[in-house]
Amino acid sequence: MKSFGLAFMLLSSSAIFAQNKDAVVAAIVQEAQANSQLENYAFELVDMIGPRLVGSPQMQQAHDWVVKQYTALGADARNEPYGEWRSWERGTSTVTMTYPRIKSLEGTQLAFSPMTKEKGVEAEVVAMPLFSSQADFQSWLKTVKGKIVLIGMNPISGRSDANWKESASAQGYEKYQVLKNGQLKQWELSMTYTGSTRRTLPFALETAGAVGVIDSYWTELPGLTRIFDAKSKQIPVFNIALEDYSLLHRMAVRGVKPRILLQGKSKELGTAKTYNSIAEIKGKEKPNEYVVLSAHLDSWDGASGATDNATGVITMMEAVRILRKVYPENKRTILVGNWGSEEQGLNGSSAFVEDHPDIAKNIQVVWNQDNGTGRIVRIGGSGFEKAYEYIGRWLQYLPEEFRNEIQTSFPGMPGTGGSDHSSFVQKGIPAFGLSSTSWDYGKLTWHTNRDTYDKIVFDEVKQNAIIVAVLTYLACEEPELVSREKIVLPVDKTGKQMAWPTNLQSKRTSGN
Repeated sequence: MKSFGLAFMLLSSSAIFAQNKDAVVAAIVQEAQANSQLENYAFELVDMIGPRLVGSPQMQQAHDWVVKQYTALGADARNEPYGEWRSWERGTSTVTMTYPRIKSLEGTQLAFSPMTKEKGVEAEVVAMPLFSSQADFQSWLKTVKGKIVLIGMNPISGRSDANWKESASAQGYEKYQVLKNGQLKQWELSMTYTGSTRRTLPFALETAGAVGVIDSYWTELPGLTRIFDAKSKQIPVFNIALEDYSLLHRMAVRGVKPRILLQGKSKELGTAKTYNSIAEIKGKEKPNEYVVLSAHLDSWDGASGATDNATGVITMMEAVRILRKVYPENKRTILVGNWGSEEQGLNGSSAFVEDHPDIAKNIQVVWNQDNGTGRIVRIGGSGFEKAYEYIGRWLQYLPEEFRNEIQTSFPGMPGTGGSDHSSFVQKGIPAFGLSSTSWDYGKLTWHTNRDTYDKIVFDEVKQNAIIVAVLTYLACEEPELVSREKIVLPVDKTGKQMAWPTNLQSKRTSGN
């Protein structure tokens, strides 16, 4: 009889505990729906501050803004330096075709591209041909002195694959695919003879005497191009939209000898300190144990970095705002990491883990968000053997319509890169990427000239903030630290036992 009474008491206590959790989750959902600040956060970060290239004055503005916002939420917030980087600030970019007719072209300098002189650089445009050998490439290099060189492949069509599939005949679509794939294979083979990639080739051209380089890194959607960085030291490197790039390319290969004027008024500002923006809300019972909310703050600067990764930043900020209202007595410390220099190799998050072994050893879990505006629908176990025991249980408290969409893969595999959770995983810390629906992220906004505020789908970001807030609350409430037991990795194709990845190490200077 005593045994039955004890079991009944434990069952009742468990039921009450579950009811309390359900009540907190309901309060989280209510606060998110009634008082969302996501649009305000996005406006300030995306529209007012804009692109956040590491080392730039705009990146410093973003760091300071993050600290201000978290301080207002009652967190202990700081900008924590971990290195320095080349400080480059984008100015106006102008590309004008001056022969055979006058035409303004859609283009911009790549990040870190050398500026042009005040009046710009005007020269004949030549198109890089296909090469049949390394000697062929070296021979051609002797012809580029004084020229502006087009280095990208000029696609057969500027229409998207989906457009071709929808509108062409079956035979027409099949023919297009054959031609497109054949062209790409030829181009890739030709590039091997240069000994460079499209990002390092400008340095070889600069050495050979070219006065400028033009690329067009098309995403296969009209008007969309990727903007990365320039590797040249003295000559400007621009990216031009496919439509204008193709125009120049056709003229060049037909012997028209088009001329263009490049004007890029960027500024070199020496070096600047690089930071992680850190915010902490101390735990009331276990202040030395941490639940980490992770999202990188930096972006490429071809647009304003809306979905890569302002959406991740504002998701974490909104989750903290909600928790401050409905869960003020957080048991564990909630730590937010808005990392710097993710785009150059996960440098900020790697530096944080390296610099804080005292925190790292007591991290309960890391939630990382970094792939666009879509709602969270996938969580992998990152190679932790027992990840399912707690993540699977915590997910049961989400609203049913959220939970039913989330696919899990346990135990999964540890990441070798990709985003900032990998910096923690490689140190044996349970860290998980919260993966979203696409919204055509890969072609539409990832590192493109169109990653802007208007691409944010706020209802889906709101759902993400709720999910992060709920998972953070439950991780704070979990009685013990979660297991760090790792899976035994499989053997590779050579029969060798795979080892847990340790390839990430922070780069703390740009070297410039």
